[in-house]
Amino acid sequence: MSAQTSIIRPGPKRDYYAKKRAEGCRHAQAVIALARRRASVLWALLRDDRLFEETAPVRA
Repeated sequence: MSAQTSIIRPGPKRDYYAKKRAEGCRHAQAVIALARRRASVLWALLRDDRLFEETAPVRA
């Protein structure tokens, strides 16, 4: 539900949804892809013990 709700407002989540739709995914497939991506980000934050930042961290 959070993935579907997040595509209402403009931003990176909506852009990712639009990208998946442009790749040929149906609505449900694009929402599931967005939900999986959100879960991956949350897992990485927990694993690395970091807080969320809008900009991606710089890799060395």
